[in-house]
Amino acid sequence: MARKLKIVVTDYIETDLDWEAREMAQRGHEFRTHQLKQAPAAEVIAATAEADVVVVNMVKISPEVIAGWKNVKLVIRHGAGYDNVDVPALTARGIICEYIPDYCSHEVAEQAIALMYACARKVVWSRKVLDDSVKRGEWDFAPIQPIFRLAGSTVGIVGCGRIGSLVLHKLSGLDAKFLVCDPYLPKARQQELGVKAISLKELCQASDYVTLHPPLNDETRGLMNAESISWMKPSAYLINTSRGGVVDVEALATALKKRTLAGAGIDVFTKEPPKTDYPLLNLDNVVLTPHLSWYSRDAETSIREKIVEDIDLFAAGKKPRIPINPEALEVNKR
Repeated sequence: MARKLKIVVTDYIETDLDWEAREMAQRGHEFRTHQLKQAPAAEVIAATAEADVVVVNMVKISPEVIAGWKNVKLVIRHGAGYDNVDVPALTARGIICEYIPDYCSHEVAEQAIALMYACARKVVWSRKVLDDSVKRGEWDFAPIQPIFRLAGSTVGIVGCGRIGSLVLHKLSGLDAKFLVCDPYLPKARQQELGVKAISLKELCQASDYVTLHPPLNDETRGLMNAESISWMKPSAYLINTSRGGVVDVEALATALKKRTLAGAGIDVFTKEPPKTDYPLLNLDNVVLTPHLSWYSRDAETSIREKIVEDIDLFAAGKKPRIPINPEALEVNKR
């Protein structure tokens, strides 16, 4: 028989969680929601201390917060990344952490490709050409030249997991060459995808487009910095739909201003939303979108259903669907 749970949502991006509330009420669970994105740790602790399950979007789940919990046994990160959650601290307490990496893979891959096309065809920047031409009564394409065809170009994919491999698949009809940098991509998977993993430097030096799809962790933070950006061709474009912290934006802004890099397409930011002094905001060779690569109506429905499924499995005492730290289960057995 399924347990009755106390479930607390720390923050959410949906318009409301009425559907979830109805689903939890049907199961006899207590369900509370908050918007604690900017709240201090003490406020987060006060809201979650008595919970059995915590569902978190962007609130920082720090060791301080975790230390204040009495009953929590499951944390569900609403999304595909979990850099705001201290997983080792959860593991030490025997608290399982799940995430939802399989709800928006197509959307993120499509956003990366959209940004790539927008940069390649200078779609956003062309609007000024149109406006100026309307005023003058004649075409002037000089401000957006040169433009090169995508067919025959080289696309470098950094991180070739769920999303990176989808980018490769979706662009496979482009008549492009694909390079991959992913030290954790198994040889069998490389053979399946028809690629051979190479170093980041080799990829940057040879690619016309570098699209980023690694998780954010200590190994990838600032992966694209002044040095690695300098490896890229002056005619190349950098695309980031992974996490803002993967790119040193100051170094990127410098390269874009100096035109040692042709342009960039960016959907993610270190601080979200970015502040008015964000270095890329007013550059004329950057396409910026407001971290919407995760979004579609389909993905929004999918993640909500998957979170409820994860809660159902936990309530029934079954194995978690996609745990980040399955070793926490062993901690509980000691």
